[in-house]
Amino acid sequence: MFFGRQLFAVILLPVTFLAATELLAQDSADHRPGSTAPSSASASERILENIEEPALRELVGEILDRNPGVAAAKARARAAALEAPQVKALPDPVASLTAFLGTPETRTGPQRLSAGYFQGLPWVGKLALKEQAALYGAAALEAEVEAKELTLVTEARRLYHELSFLNRFEVITEEYRTHLLQHEEISRARYSTGVGLGQGVVKLQAEITKVERELLDIEARRVALSAQINALRDRSALASPPNDLLPEVLEIELDHSVLLETALRYRPELAAANARISRADALIRLAEKGYRPDFKVGLTYTIVDPRDDAPGRLQPPEGNGEDIIGLQGGITLPIWRKKLAAGVEEAVELERAAREARRDVAASIDSAVGDLTLRVPLSWRQLRLVEDLLVVQAEEALESAQAGYIAGTLNALDLLDAEHVLFQAHTAVARAKTDYLVGIAKLEGALGESLSNTTTTE
Repeated sequence: MFFGRQLFAVILLPVTFLAATELLAQDSADHRPGSTAPSSASASERILENIEEPALRELVGEILDRNPGVAAAKARARAAALEAPQVKALPDPVASLTAFLGTPETRTGPQRLSAGYFQGLPWVGKLALKEQAALYGAAALEAEVEAKELTLVTEARRLYHELSFLNRFEVITEEYRTHLLQHEEISRARYSTGVGLGQGVVKLQAEITKVERELLDIEARRVALSAQINALRDRSALASPPNDLLPEVLEIELDHSVLLETALRYRPELAAANARISRADALIRLAEKGYRPDFKVGLTYTIVDPRDDAPGRLQPPEGNGEDIIGLQGGITLPIWRKKLAAGVEEAVELERAAREARRDVAASIDSAVGDLTLRVPLSWRQLRLVEDLLVVQAEEALESAQAGYIAGTLNALDLLDAEHVLFQAHTAVARAKTDYLVGIAKLEGALGESLSNTTTTE
């Protein structure tokens, strides 16, 4: 009966401890990342869904699927998530076996063999806090994956629009070259008849050579941009990325307060910073529990042979040859107070660093949103200026120069100047449109959300 009570106590103690630990883990479940928040699309996925150009949407989707940097970051985040089930588990139990070479003699007989089982039991809450810290660390890495994807989406859109600009610039330059060739042919014909000047022919030929060099430069820049895009999507540098001409654009009215609120809500860098603050807070509480002892409980079983000596055979003692069941217990002694205090202070400093890092992220978001909120409308005004005024004026100037050239009041150099002004005007339109599209892409990257999902108007 006595041994039965011992066995019951040995079983009851770890069961009670585990039950208390489980209750604490359930109580802290609401504070674990992702325990109550519904799943939603990432910032890059939301932006991708709202991209209207099919070629650009295809390119961004391919980059998100194939980029090796994103794949590596996702693997690190998955590895970090697997740390939680490891740290929340109890320490491995210890089984022991003792064989007595010289059998100890006891009143009830000699001891032959002793077996033991020992289990370490951390103080209540330590395992749950370790799990929380691991989960928050994994959540921070997951948010950093989203931030990396968001950066890639923004960069891919910028490169795509720059490539589209080169396509449009090439078309404009080819048209300019065609006009120059026509003018050069007419100028040579007029010069051969003694009407025109040889200087005009030479000047037109020099301008044609300059334009042909510009076309070669466009091709070189296209190769460089294509190589950058192919590196992002893990393709050969010689592969041709999907591309198209510059799309039409619409004016978007921006509200800085709404945009900043959106950015502070959706930017994954802030989510990562918040997760690191929560992880540091869990580490502080875990370090404070270092002042609490851990326990160790165990059970021993010793095999005892009956007494075979003469007194034992003549008058066997009570319990002769009965095996022995023993209950063991231990407790750690957290006596090194300086070590424990240093651990708490280390966790506090980590928490302070995490909060300062969050302030830095919030400040950079505020700066980026504010800058882009001002620059995007300026790009739109510049586009309207060059498209609605400069191009019209350049076309009128060219028509006047052509009329004067036909009438003989203007020479080939005057016509060349008018053609060049129109060429620069069309180039300025393409550049302003590209800057506007790139500004929109950067602004959506700074928000972590598509502008079509914010309270903006077109």
